[in-house]
Amino acid sequence: MHDSILKNISITFDLDGTLVDTAPDLVRVLNEVIAPDGLKPVAVDDARSLIGFGSMAMIRQAYDNAGRDLAEDHAKSVQQKFLNLYAQDLTQVSTAYPGVPEVLAQLKRAGARLSVCTNKPGAMARPLLEQLGLSHFFDRIIGSEDTAAHKPSPEHIFTAVGHRGSGQIIMIGDGAPDVYAARAAKVPVVLMSYGYSPISVHTFGADAILRSFRDLPSALKGILAPSKKY
Repeated sequence: MHDSILKNISITFDLDGTLVDTAPDLVRVLNEVIAPDGLKPVAVDDARSLIGFGSMAMIRQAYDNAGRDLAEDHAKSVQQKFLNLYAQDLTQVSTAYPGVPEVLAQLKRAGARLSVCTNKPGAMARPLLEQLGLSHFFDRIIGSEDTAAHKPSPEHIFTAVGHRGSGQIIMIGDGAPDVYAARAAKVPVVLMSYGYSPISVHTFGADAILRSFRDLPSALKGILAPSKKY
């Protein structure tokens, strides 16, 4: 592609299910905190579709699937244990998806301005990306508590990229919150089909849907063609 087309373009990325496969660590910790109540381990594949809804959704579903009642105070206690344990070891088995480091490096070299726009708490997102050797690619890593309103609010995107549309913005994600935030911000959105969406990403009307992160540069070329207007 003509790398010059990417100069000064603001590209903001979702994290879980887009840049990094965090499911193995999230489910590892989930199984650790539900074990004291006698629940059987949850399979990673069974929990992937819940990851985008947060830790409480994963916990409640585990108890529901086991036919166990979960009182509100106990649910909060289990969630706090989950968050504490997860923060202690964010990347034991989590890995960047194939092609992520190489493509981010290519986009950065081409002059694109990269950021992360994630509903994961920033206090977890930043060390996670640091531990995986990815944080240096990004100008900003903005988590759910780092902005006045998080995805699906467009404010999350604007906070991540550092402007409100003074230049071209593109959102890269894997599910509904990314699409809704992008549409509200009136910017194009690319979805990765390998992510954690519980609904087929083909139903969201994204500007491009990719099976591999390595396909992103060519998809960006198509979106940024002069004939495209947003």
